Amino acid sequence: MTSRTSASFVGFACVLTASALWGTTGTTATLASGVSPLGIGAVAMGLGGLLLALTALRSIVKSRAKLTVQWPMLLLGSLSVAIYPLAFYSSMHLAGVAIGTVISIGSAPLAASLIERFFDGQKLTTRWLLGAAAGLGGAVLLTFSESHGSGGAADPTAVLYGILLGLVSGLLYALYSWVARRLMQAGIPPRAAMGSIFGLGGMALLPVLAFTGAPLLASTTNIAVGIYMALVPVLVAYVLFAYGLARVSATMATTLSLLEPVIAAVLAVVIVGERLPAEGWVGIGLIVGSLFILTLPMPGRRRRTRSSDAAIDAALSTR
Repeated sequence: MTSRTSASFVGFACVLTASALWGTTGTTATLASGVSPLGIGAVAMGLGGLLLALTALRSIVKSRAKLTVQWPMLLLGSLSVAIYPLAFYSSMHLAGVAIGTVISIGSAPLAASLIERFFDGQKLTTRWLLGAAAGLGGAVLLTFSESHGSGGAADPTAVLYGILLGLVSGLLYALYSWVARRLMQAGIPPRAAMGSIFGLGGMALLPVLAFTGAPLLASTTNIAVGIYMALVPVLVAYVLFAYGLARVSATMATTLSLLEPVIAAVLAVVIVGERLPAEGWVGIGLIVGSLFILTLPMPGRRRRTRSSDAAIDAALSTR
């Protein structure tokens, strides 16, 4: 019991650290002059995904038989990974960094819960509903605070399209998180599961990078941004995320990722110079509160997921 509780807290910590790293992407992307959101998304997930696959190559080769059996899931996850960054960075480009991040990540827990309920038959707990309500309430306040801070200068149609793309990216993020966990439950090690999904997704993004990535080479700043986006928010963050996802559910992982818009908003204030009204800081407080609700230990929770955790533990032992 103590070992399982410890593993859960390690999972929480890994997902939260990954979320903090993801929160730097919006501000970092603004530093790349003349690079389209498609180019940023392609270099981040394209090169980053291939690097992630290379670091997991040995594990992928050892798990190739199991991965072949799970090819429909692998294809679904890879397509989600390939489309997600294009929708995510386009959302931030159209609706603004804070709004795009908040909508994308804030909608992911709801998408994850619907996916797990529809495909896995999981019921929503009162604890999750309270945590998600607090987190989403904070996300809404952040969105309103960003719109007030912009002075109404943004094109409403562009913002609407950005919000819709944010909802799409939230669904795709929840979907590839769910697929990765299903692969782990099938006995595939976390590194092999994430590496194969992101490797194939990265390959699918290479044509997009070829058509949109030329401005990344226009200056040393743009080159540095491209390298950072591929290495830190993708390679490092998703290694941590995979480790955490093996220890918490996809719904829990996507809900914990609500920390990302908090980091994004704070960096926008500190580095970009955006102003965050009082309701924005209240929103941050609600999101942090939701994390406390979700991470506090609850007795009896382990029995509900014992079979899936046993399968994942078996996968971890073969890593």
